[in-house]
Amino acid sequence: MEKYRFLEHTADAKFQAYGATLEEAFAHAALATVTLMWDWKKIENKIERKVDVEGKDLKQLLASFLEEILYLLDSKNFLTGVAEKISVKQAGNRYMLKALFKGDIFSDKYKIYGEVKAITYNEMKIEDRNGFMVQVVVDL
Repeated sequence: MEKYRFLEHTADAKFQAYGATLEEAFAHAALATVTLMWDWKKIENKIERKVDVEGKDLKQLLASFLEEILYLLDSKNFLTGVAEKISVKQAGNRYMLKALFKGDIFSDKYKIYGEVKAITYNEMKIEDRNGFMVQVVVDL
């Protein structure tokens, strides 16, 4: 199964990420997001950052999760190489996500070749069709 693919979009970047589970689709969405900025396959996954976000629905949860990548880059110079141990739970009318990002601090051994400014709700989809698909448009 492919992890993600990019779709045509006029101004920004649009992708779909796939997974057998919702958590796997979210992990692949994280990889698609970082692919727009750096080569995640070249990141040494030697530092761990815990992620703990919540949302009123799954779309807000996905946006908050992906925004953590941008926050960690801006505030800690952290380059995400992998998202794992993702757990999504519903508590009342809220959704909670816990995950672990592994990666490294930016240095001259890595190249940043793009910038994602924001995760948008424009055309966002989360579908369960014999496996999960999430669609995201990001502002470049």
